Amino acid sequence: MTSLSPELINNIELSVKLALAEDIGEGDITAQLIPEDRQGYAKVITREDGILCGQAWVNEVFKQFDPKVEVIWHKQDGDHILGDSLLFELKGSARSLLTGERCALNFLQTLSATATKAYEYAQLVEGTSVTLLDTRKTLPGFRLAQKYAVKIGGCDNHRIGLYDAFLIKENHIAAAGGIKQAVEKAHQIAPGKPVEVEVETFEEFDQALEAGADIIMLDNFSNADLVKAVEINKTQHNSKAKLEASGGITKETLRAKAETGVDYISIGALTKDVKALDLSMRFVEL
Repeated sequence: MTSLSPELINNIELSVKLALAEDIGEGDITAQLIPEDRQGYAKVITREDGILCGQAWVNEVFKQFDPKVEVIWHKQDGDHILGDSLLFELKGSARSLLTGERCALNFLQTLSATATKAYEYAQLVEGTSVTLLDTRKTLPGFRLAQKYAVKIGGCDNHRIGLYDAFLIKENHIAAAGGIKQAVEKAHQIAPGKPVEVEVETFEEFDQALEAGADIIMLDNFSNADLVKAVEINKTQHNSKAKLEASGGITKETLRAKAETGVDYISIGALTKDVKALDLSMRFVEL
């Protein structure tokens, strides 16, 4: 299972704090219908198949709101879950279980959906050498969480944000005076940071190779042109560039793109076209 980095742990704490604040506000007035000392038990199940992801967020919800609530997991992040299967149990204050339910399930259903989407796409290219990458097309404020879920599902991360890698596109190239100038400036600004250049023609592709780009994104190249670019890259003297296919790639076209020999395929759908997994909590008073 993918481990939680210190940065992600801090992000989880902040995300949960914000989620609880927006949901509970000055207090859960409906929960006040229940006697304060009433204890409860709940089971959370999934109504559909998928890949589980989001344990740490659920745990954090109850840790912050009521650390006396006991969370008992029956499945782990990365597990294949089947419809009507038990994911976890909750024991503790009836008020706390009911108040924390929606926040906990919101995190779990969204991250499980992302992991499930990533798994579906990963299965489509099984047996090829390509690595599927996500993009920055994530839910605002939820990027690190979704990036984690993508890895749980079997795909990998592109850059996290605008700070950890260069992605030089058409407007950057124009403003910098050309591909060569942009790549050289990038190496000066942040030596050691990956430098990727997006190209739309073979002329630009050759320029990116000559400039020494680490990764070249082949935007909307046909399959035949991707094969040609892979061959050029292999025969280019001292070329160490990795090639990435991008643009308009669907489930139906993904396998053929992977078989062209490119190193990476980036797909925004992994994080932006997800449908929350259908989860349900069944509560019993004790």
